[in-house]
Amino acid sequence: MPNNESQKKRLRQSRARRLRNRQVRSEIRTRTKHLLATKSRDEATPALSELYRILDRATRRNVIKANAAARQKARAARHVNGLS
Repeated sequence: MPNNESQKKRLRQSRARRLRNRQVRSEIRTRTKHLLATKSRDEATPALSELYRILDRATRRNVIKANAAARQKARAARHVNGLS
């Protein structure tokens, strides 16, 4: 447990950040599942752009690493390109 004020503040900040980051990662997983559940390219295209937007924002905020976001975007695009 923290012993002084700055350590207590650091604990509060890290808890808040951890919660926020968890929500962002959960949103990424949810959007990915929705995209993979689509059956046509028409409904997959807006879902893909939404996933891209969320991944780019998470990368800017250092929630996920840039290469991880690029990998997820490539896999999602490959899925959409395989749809008819």
